[in-house]
Amino acid sequence: MPKPASTTKRTPPKRVLLKLSGESFCAPDGFGIDTKELDIIANEVLDATKAGAQIAIVVGGGNIIRGAELAKSGDIHQATADYMGMLGTVMNAAALKEKLDSIGVDSRVLSALDIRAISEPFIRNRAIRHLNKGRIVILAAGTGNPFCTTDTCAALRATELDCDILLKATKVDGVYSADPNKDPNAIRYTNLTFHQAIEKELGVMDMTALTMCKEHNIPVLVFDFKTLGNIRRVIEGEEIGTLMSAQS
Repeated sequence: MPKPASTTKRTPPKRVLLKLSGESFCAPDGFGIDTKELDIIANEVLDATKAGAQIAIVVGGGNIIRGAELAKSGDIHQATADYMGMLGTVMNAAALKEKLDSIGVDSRVLSALDIRAISEPFIRNRAIRHLNKGRIVILAAGTGNPFCTTDTCAALRATELDCDILLKATKVDGVYSADPNKDPNAIRYTNLTFHQAIEKELGVMDMTALTMCKEHNIPVLVFDFKTLGNIRRVIEGEEIGTLMSAQS
């Protein structure tokens, strides 16, 4: 069972980058886009807009295709497999935009790959203009480059868009010393430095993403996305999950 949310407050951010995994879009152990899960995501984002912060979202594509796993077969070069994975993120982004629009949330999809039929090209100033107008900006196709994870994309976009914090939505309520589903003695951290996360090899994000956030002093908050209301609580400054920063 997840721990009850703390009443302690952090400084509420003005602009956030929310990283959603592809698995958020499908049922547990499922595949593709589940309409119930999509509805939950959209309504959680709608709820989060009431906290007043500008929100950009980087979506993964693991529910559609995992490029790295596909490349392991040896039949498809990893570069090609990674581009296929990027297309999966575009599908998720398009679905999320349609759902957000249907519940009255103005949103735009900006893609690192040029797919003008369903998205705008990612241009930094354009993304910032959308955010300043109160729109949700959904960022698709990762960085547009193979061999880069969507975590790296999230760190890059958070840096480019001058976000106050990167919110990494997960299935657990923070960062643990071990897998809490396998080790009952696993300890949940409340705060970590980037150096500690890298040194302990906790596997929260890939090293490139962590290093970029460390270099640009962008804190990362890892929290449980499945607890309804948590995105809004995080934006309002409630102290939940695990906060990683340059200093403890």
